[in-house]
Amino acid sequence: MKKLVIAYSGGLDTSYCAVSLVKQGYEVHAVSVNTGGFSSEEVKHIEEKAYLMGVSTYKNIDAVNDFYHKVVKYLIFGNVLKNNTYPLSVSAERIIQAIEIINYAKSIGVSYIAHGSTGAGNDQVRFDMIFQTLAPEIEIITPIRDLQLSRQEEIDYLKANGIVLSWEKAKYSINKGLWGTSVGGEETLTSNKPLPEQAYPSQLDKVTPKTVKLTFSKGELIAINDIHKDMVTNIKVLDMIASSFAIGRDIHVGDTIVGIKGRVGFEAAAALIIIKAHHLLEKHTLTKWQLQHKEYLANFYGMHLHEGMYLDPVMRNIEDFLENSQDKVTGHVFVTLKPYHFSLDGISSPHDLMNTQFGCYGEMNTGWTAEEAKGFIKLLGNQNKIYQQVNQ
Repeated sequence: MKKLVIAYSGGLDTSYCAVSLVKQGYEVHAVSVNTGGFSSEEVKHIEEKAYLMGVSTYKNIDAVNDFYHKVVKYLIFGNVLKNNTYPLSVSAERIIQAIEIINYAKSIGVSYIAHGSTGAGNDQVRFDMIFQTLAPEIEIITPIRDLQLSRQEEIDYLKANGIVLSWEKAKYSINKGLWGTSVGGEETLTSNKPLPEQAYPSQLDKVTPKTVKLTFSKGELIAINDIHKDMVTNIKVLDMIASSFAIGRDIHVGDTIVGIKGRVGFEAAAALIIIKAHHLLEKHTLTKWQLQHKEYLANFYGMHLHEGMYLDPVMRNIEDFLENSQDKVTGHVFVTLKPYHFSLDGISSPHDLMNTQFGCYGEMNTGWTAEEAKGFIKLLGNQNKIYQQVNQ
């Protein structure tokens, strides 16, 4: 039999793919990758469904820690928000999922790999790019994209093959992961309608403001309220605390890889708080030139990640820069959580560049004289003065 691995989520598209490929004579091995969105109960349910579709084996790969260390860490170092809004919650996960799936496919010696992406979205690009780069010898099969099937056609096919399950499409599609949850619905297909309150997975539960102390060491969140845990656990704990205030909701409008505009809601309480708190700490501990160069390099990093270019060596170059820039990004950030929003109250750091003997901005200076200031300003303005005199 022809040995094949399928990226299996348990949804309608991948279920159709599994059944149809088994019927075509493939030995189908289903695999899913947990990047923070699956509970043990959900994994068990996906496994049961996979075997119902006729697959030979099912494997769930826990890649949460890999996701943090290979991607999320650098999104924090770079304060990455696509279009100044979206923390790349789901799109970043797809890269790690694709790498884990193709590595698994190579480890069990398959000749084919399949996924259930359509031809209209971003994921087809991310999966194909990773698969064909890491294993060009493995043929990629994409039934949904190739056949352009409707949901009803897929349901009818499964019923005809004895798979009678409830495939009713949920009013809102929810994709949860370590770095946030995407929310799609009929409103996000428009340009003017907001998502309703009930569409978001976390509802407002706390109204009394709460201050939390976030401790960073070399750019990584190592403690919350002086309780030290590993970084992945800290993200989960902060998300649980902040989600009760319904923090982190927004709608992202962006350009898809295939050139059309897309709109998606998301809830990413921990991601937004960590990025903003980290950025504030950087403002105190980095020089203005470090901040300037970090900003455009981080923007490139986020864009390339979104576009499926994770394996390009320039990404490792940027990661090296981002990691090196974090050497002095250590200290505490104080954040107040409130219903639907949060405020950054301030920082405490041994590397705070406001703690100098040169003076206090706008108040007094001790490191230079008035005459030195006048001379500096005169020289600083020379280029502009020359340009204006020559071209007036």
